[in-house]
Amino acid sequence: MAQLLIVEDDARIRPLVVRALTERGHAVRSEATGMAGLNAAVELRPDLLVLDLGLPDVDGTQVLSMLRAVSDVPVIVATARDDDPTLVRCLEGGADDYVVKPYTVDQLAARITAVLRRVGRAGGAASREIVVGRLRIDVPARQARLDDEQLDLSPKEFDLLRHLAERAGDVVTKRELLTEVWQQAWGGSEKTVDVHLSWLRRKLGETAADPQYLHSVRGVGVRLSAPEGA
Repeated sequence: MAQLLIVEDDARIRPLVVRALTERGHAVRSEATGMAGLNAAVELRPDLLVLDLGLPDVDGTQVLSMLRAVSDVPVIVATARDDDPTLVRCLEGGADDYVVKPYTVDQLAARITAVLRRVGRAGGAASREIVVGRLRIDVPARQARLDDEQLDLSPKEFDLLRHLAERAGDVVTKRELLTEVWQQAWGGSEKTVDVHLSWLRRKLGETAADPQYLHSVRGVGVRLSAPEGA
């Protein structure tokens, strides 16, 4: 069972979604405004938040931005158009996935399950740690440590590091990272990956010219591997 928060202002949709997800075994709370949803997210610390972008008091993109300043809770945004530039900004700004209105509850439930599995928050998930050299990644806690020092990672930086660590030793293409980490198989910019890799390298104490863990493979992608002797 997962703790879910639904932020949706449509009084027709909200109770239907809450009831259907509750029947699937989740604990569900709903809010009708952006600020109420933000406060609930900080107070309850749910496993996942479903955020409508068209809210009456505060735009959903602003809610996401404020939320990301204080929480790494996984977020699925609900939008009326899958080609809306606002959706791209949301995904680049920390949203984990999206659903297009009108969506079925089965579609939403499948997205929720996939995101929870990806971030390691599925109810009752066993503890899982990935170790690469002196780098240790606690998947359920969404924390990473290097030489016993905790890394201050953004939600997307953590997702990027986790995905590369799960494929340690393999060269991972930027297209795969856009698909698996940013959920942008339909045409995201590889520049987004480059920027996040640069930030991640800085926090790992390395540079592209002097890599320790993150090794660029020209024209192909990036490989995460332990330094020699680590």
